[in-house]
This record gives sequence, structure tokens and C-alpha cells, in this order.
Amino acid sequence: MEEKMSTSVMDPFKDVLLQYFMPEKCYDVFFLDFNFLHVECLKIVLSKGLGIGIILGSVLVKLPQILKLMGAKSAEGLSFNSILLELLAITGTMAYSIANSFPFSAWGEVLFLMLQTVTIGFLIQHYGGKTIKGMIFLVVYFSLVAILLSPMTPLSVVTTMQASNMPAIIFGRLIQAVTNYRNGHTGQLSAISVFLLFAGSLARIFTSIQETGDSLMALTYVISSSCNGIIAAQVLYYWSSGPEALKKKKKKKAE
Repeated sequence: MEEKMSTSVMDPFKDVLLQYFMPEKCYDVFFLDFNFLHVECLKIVLSKGLGIGIILGSVLVKLPQILKLMGAKSAEGLSFNSILLELLAITGTMAYSIANSFPFSAWGEVLFLMLQTVTIGFLIQHYGGKTIKGMIFLVVYFSLVAILLSPMTPLSVVTTMQASNMPAIIFGRLIQAVTNYRNGHTGQLSAISVFLLFAGSLARIFTSIQETGDSLMALTYVISSSCNGIIAAQVLYYWSSGPEALKKKKKKKAE
């Protein structure tokens, strides 16, 4: 009698739970057997929940960065080459995930990161007085994405691109780290965006292992987390050393 009551209570949510959070066997374990400490099912639910949380967070993760650029009307401190390498890594992960039919919860954030990163790339060009170059960048990039996602692109090409993500991520983040070091500040980098990216890439190590079982995907996120950690550390180190603060110091020295 209790089992029926429990089942009937959860029935309105069953379709949603099965679609987004757990397989039917785990639904039965949790809500029919009332075994809420089942390790494997807990891992699945945690992974799915983290994946959905990362995707929802990714919708806004780079918005602070975009708003900061637009507010300052400057892209000082941001490296366009770093953005290009980041786009290579993001696009490779998206194409690889789609080609291998991985669940959206395992990679969905890269779609939103891609759109926001492209926007930042355009703004860097625009505020650098190269708006036309920025428009060409948009057209070329989206044309290449369309070709990459089309059936005419062999899986071997997509896999090679995913494998190249690791050096792309490393060089992309190193370029930004060196730019920060040379400037003595992190310029218009948004601390919120940097820390959210770092946290998201850390969580993705677990979800990629749990949901895809793909070692290449997991290794990509391990490297991404390490590199994002370097940038996050620089944000903390240069916290009080913005462009305006450096200008004031130079004025005092001149006086």
C-alpha cells in the first residue's frame, strides 16, 4: 500500500526525472525500494544534476565579461589570439560530442560558451577600431562551424580536432596569462566569468567520466581546469592592480 502511494506521488514527476536526471532502474531504486544510498544511482543523479547546472550557468557565465567590455568600451588586456584558440577548443568539443551522440547534459554548455566567446571576439575587434574585421571573423567562423557539423566532415577529422583541444587550451590560456603578466594587471577580464569557468571545468571532469566514459573528453577538462586555475590565480594576485590603478601610480612617480 505504501509503495503504491509513493509511486502515485512521484508519477507527475517521473517523465521529467527519467528524461533529465536518472534511468528507470534508478527511479525504481529510489522511489520503489526507497534505497536513497545506492552509490551508482547517486553518481548518475549527481552527474546529471551537475551537467544541467553547468549548462544553465553557462548561459550567463561570460555575460559579466561582455557587459564589462561594453561598459568600458575597451578590450584592454584581452588577447584575440587567446579567444581564437579557446574557440578552437570549444568548437572541437561541440562537434566531437554531437558526432558521438553524447547526451546534451554532457556537453551543452559549450554551445552557449561558443556564442558568448564569439561575441567577445567581435567586441575585441570592434573596440580595437577593426569592426569590419570583426564582421568578417563572425562570417568565417560560423561558416566553418556549419561545414564541421555537416555530414560531409569525416568523424576522423572531428576526433583529430578534439585531440588538438589540449594544446589549443594550453596555448590559449598561456597567451592570456603572459598578456596579464606583461601588463601587470588583468585588464577588462571579468573575475566572475573567470571563477565560474574554473568551477565549471572542474565539475566537468566528473560528469564527462560518468556520462561519456570518454578519456579524451575527461583529459580535456583536466587540462582546461588547470589552465583556468592559472588565470583565476592571476585575477586574485592582480586584484588591486587594474589599468586605472597603474595609471595613478605612474602619475605619482612623475610628480
